[in-house]
Amino acid sequence: MATGGGGMSWLTDALSFLLDGENWRGSFGLGRQAVDHLGLASLSLLLAVVVAVPLGLWLGHTGRGGALAINIANIGRAVPTFAVLVIFVLVGPPLGDSTTSFVLALALFSIPPLLTNTYTGMREVDRAAVDAARGLGMSPLQQVLRVELPLATPLLMVGVRIAAVQVVATATVVGLVSTTALGAGIRAGVATRDQPQVVAGAVLVAAVALLVELLLGLLQRRLARRPSSRRAVPEDAAPQAAATPAG
Repeated sequence: MATGGGGMSWLTDALSFLLDGENWRGSFGLGRQAVDHLGLASLSLLLAVVVAVPLGLWLGHTGRGGALAINIANIGRAVPTFAVLVIFVLVGPPLGDSTTSFVLALALFSIPPLLTNTYTGMREVDRAAVDAARGLGMSPLQQVLRVELPLATPLLMVGVRIAAVQVVATATVVGLVSTTALGAGIRAGVATRDQPQVVAGAVLVAAVALLVELLLGLLQRRLARRPSSRRAVPEDAAPQAAATPAG
């Protein structure tokens, strides 16, 4: 076990741990833990998106009840994810020590930034564009999908980035109650006083979170360059709206 007593030996020992192929093999190796970690984070983020984004779109479109929903969602930020996870595990079936518990706990943690940014993005859409879409006879759903959502996408993507990075980092706590995710390796390292294993696990979690942030940042910039995300009104709205007689 490395004691980390001299200089940067703790870092070199951690890098040696990461570069040792044996530590990546097997059902409890870093490779399996990383796959489980990303799988849990992805499922949790997907569930949060399915719940929070449609709700944020509709509340932002109607402008009713959004503030209350966001305040309630933000209360969830004050509740530690680990506490929710422990409660789910202790409840037993159909929750208990299962993927369902892990995904639900992480998804609840991801909802606030998604809901807040989606709602805010919708409310910041140019009202002239919405009025033009309504004047063309678009249904509420068409207004949301064809006008408001494209214009709200940049801020919505900020929420996705925040939620994704948070859930990747927070998924580490799953390893404190289970043998899955990268937190399991960190817990094992703490239990055996294996400093290189603890540092290696922490470095790997940070690297995965930074990679997710980078990839989603690139996706956000690409979406921001699309004409549909910058256009304030549908292409066919201006000519038809201009041709409509006043009064």
